[in-house]
Amino acid sequence: MTMPFAPGHPDYSSTGSIQFIPQLWSGKVIVKWYDSTLLPRITNSDYEGAIKKQGDTVILRSIASVTIEDHNIGDSFTYERPTSTPLTMLIDKGKRWRIALDDVIKVQTDLPLLNQWTDDAGMQMKISIETSFFSDSSIYAGMHTSNTGTAAGVKSASFNLGTTVAPVQVTAANVLDYIVDCGTVLDEQNVPEQGRFFVIPTWMAGLIKKSDLKDASFSGTTETLRQGRLGMIDRFTLYSSNLLNHSGTSYYHSLFGVSAAITFATQIVQTEKLRNPFAFEDLVRGLQVYGYKVVKPEGYGALICYK
Repeated sequence: MTMPFAPGHPDYSSTGSIQFIPQLWSGKVIVKWYDSTLLPRITNSDYEGAIKKQGDTVILRSIASVTIEDHNIGDSFTYERPTSTPLTMLIDKGKRWRIALDDVIKVQTDLPLLNQWTDDAGMQMKISIETSFFSDSSIYAGMHTSNTGTAAGVKSASFNLGTTVAPVQVTAANVLDYIVDCGTVLDEQNVPEQGRFFVIPTWMAGLIKKSDLKDASFSGTTETLRQGRLGMIDRFTLYSSNLLNHSGTSYYHSLFGVSAAITFATQIVQTEKLRNPFAFEDLVRGLQVYGYKVVKPEGYGALICYK
């Protein structure tokens, strides 16, 4: 809105009849905020290898299990030749982006538009891939059946971690109890304590901050919000994310485990700039391919919950 003019005074503004006062554009742009991304922290890239294109296959080799037998004096026996069956991970997913900038706009603007747009494309690519990962039903179907549900715990079957039909309600009073229970579920699977993670929705992070934090197992952090790292509770490094799979406010899948459970592989296949042969403009485009595979089902689980 321009400053008002007194009656009878000519309007020299950019919208007036005598346009002597131009519109001014700020040299700065409005800050853009992005969802936190943390996929590299909860998966491993041990088998990434040389991925060149969508459709490649990565062979995942594993260590064979040796059979242990009881021994009696005088036993005769044969020797075992340990073998293992490799898993395969398909690089069967891909995402792309493409932008165009007209030559006239490029010359007249005072902003490095291509640089800004490509930077944004990189951030949006990470968000898109991570959203697809968390919403993939194979991730939840691939975990050990004793690491989620109403009878979680491979030894005790005594923990209710919720289902999509009957999720558990998490409050400030019980949030720490549920986190400890998830840790015990991993303990019953002999999952290493080092490197455990827990990805929770942002509302649960708020509940933790309102809960009783006198427990010495909690420690804060000064890392940036973009990393989503909150601190540690009961051997878990906690991450807050807005990208978790959920059904409205009915339930959220909160993943916990160790990065060795799921392997992830990705490759930026192409980022190129070219001229449009049919117009005076630059074209920039990018392609990234990726895939993931559950390799240790017992190494992760899910708390299915609501507020």
